[in-house]
Amino acid sequence: MSSALYRTLCRFGDKVIYPILPKSAQPAWNHAAGPKTVFFWAPTIKWCLVGAGLADLARPAEKLSVYQNVALFCTGAIWTRYCFMIIPVNYYLASVNFFVACTGLTQLLRIGHYQYFHPRHHLHILPEEDESNIVIDAA
Repeated sequence: MSSALYRTLCRFGDKVIYPILPKSAQPAWNHAAGPKTVFFWAPTIKWCLVGAGLADLARPAEKLSVYQNVALFCTGAIWTRYCFMIIPVNYYLASVNFFVACTGLTQLLRIGHYQYFHPRHHLHILPEEDESNIVIDAA
């Protein structure tokens, strides 16, 4: 069912959208990684990760997750490289992965800057033990 709907939408786009595209944009319409393929729509949705990373710029650095941003940075960097190795080469996917890596790195730099200039906030100081609670084993 969904593939029939998809083919119908593509035929509709070929009849309505393709003729009004400028000559320079028409090759992109039929490209192997163009808007008629998943290779276009997956990165389009992935831009939400970049948007979320940019929205996190408004959050205080002490509330950011190191693990999450390391994951964003590493996956963005790895998949950017991979996008140039696959066929068809997908520059659009490479661009979104590059910006995912950039947002992860930016947040990691913010976290590092905060931890460097506010070291007392990250010390795990245990509360002082009360000597009256210490039990001495007399055995």
